[in-house]
Amino acid sequence: MNEMDKLRVLIPHWIEHNQTHAQEFLDWAKKTDPVSEIEDAIADVQSAAEAMKAVNAHLRTALEKLGGPLVYMPEHTHSHTHTHDNGHTHHSHEHDHSHPHHDHEHD
Repeated sequence: MNEMDKLRVLIPHWIEHNQTHAQEFLDWAKKTDPVSEIEDAIADVQSAAEAMKAVNAHLRTALEKLGGPLVYMPEHTHSHTHTHDNGHTHHSHEHDHSHPHHDHEHD
């Protein structure tokens, strides 16, 4: 798979991932009580969710320029687990990706 095809597989995943985080941001902003000392911080959290929408717009444009998402018939799937390491180990994400079966020559 060449680099362009890899991007055509990865970008839709990134968009979905960003949408999930943006929704988490908004959910947390709604959960908080409107206390004056955190009001500015909540506004920043909401702004971050809006910024994610802008990021996804750029990713969609890039994906269109690459020819759209690369869709495979799922012959097998496997999971990728990753954690965000910013000093917190409070969540991880598991995503299933379908990839075509590749015939590999084995020595």
